[in-house]
Amino acid sequence: MQDRPRRLRRTPALRALTREVHLHPSQFIHPIFVHERDTVTDIATMPGVQRHSIDSAVAQAREALALGIPSVILFGIPDHKDALGTQAYAEEGIIQRATRAIKASVPGISVIADTCLCEYTDHGHCGPLCEVPGHSGADAWTVDNDASLALLAQTAVSQARAGADVIAPSAMMDGQVAAIRAALDAAGFTHIPVMSYAVKYASAYYGPFRDAAGSTPSVGNRATYQMDPAGGYREALREARLDAEQGADTLMVKPALAYLDVLNLLKREFDLPVVAYNVSGEYSLIKAAAAAGFMDERRTVLETLTGFRRAGADAIITYHAMDAARWIAEDARK
Repeated sequence: MQDRPRRLRRTPALRALTREVHLHPSQFIHPIFVHERDTVTDIATMPGVQRHSIDSAVAQAREALALGIPSVILFGIPDHKDALGTQAYAEEGIIQRATRAIKASVPGISVIADTCLCEYTDHGHCGPLCEVPGHSGADAWTVDNDASLALLAQTAVSQARAGADVIAPSAMMDGQVAAIRAALDAAGFTHIPVMSYAVKYASAYYGPFRDAAGSTPSVGNRATYQMDPAGGYREALREARLDAEQGADTLMVKPALAYLDVLNLLKREFDLPVVAYNVSGEYSLIKAAAAAGFMDERRTVLETLTGFRRAGADAIITYHAMDAARWIAEDARK
């Protein structure tokens, strides 16, 4: 008897009946950039994405929830930056104020707070800098890992105090999950989960985000603390295992598109939810190609997001979240 797989692909109904991977807005996390202005401004390198006022961020959260998207992740853009990133952990910092406003107006949505210092330091790195004795030139400085831990822990507690439902440390400092978990527990936030950016690569795909957040390093780069793209599976497993042991509740792979094999590896190796971050450069590539008429945006976005799910992602942070949710709803009504 001849095997004919095409039988089950003959009609849309048959394809839907036998589909193994399903995409739903409940799997999406919508990112929101919040600045300390009363205006909404476009981000040139990320068509369709804006820097929002607090009021506009509240409206974004409300719209996301109405579309079936249960979570937003907040990135703050302060007016004041300094060497220690003090606005990251200020009680009246932009993320803290935005979180309180969203939770007061849209209580049904989950607010995830990106927990890092790079958007708040005047040098653009993820922690305070220190000199390296006996070195000169580009090797004469580094990010002070242990000093950063104290500031990240302080940031996490201030975000939880403001009402954040999830703390998401992204600095890639050694021991950051343990430091944050201990600080949250000591402050009475034992119920707040940690979504760890466990496997985060020093990637060229972050370019548009750094433009959006004003976080491009003024000196050097982040390759001394973010992971080497050619590092392979050993480093990825080590980083993920350390974060899991330190108390991470979920593990993230960032970027997602070029690292689907790593995403799948974490899904198979750890009994924790895995999050894919569909980063700014991946988003902008599709937007630019679609604007030039090279690709069908809708089909490309949904195929890409489905690929993350097939590789093992339980949730996806994506700038396409709103559009994808609308398209999925439209397809369901057909």
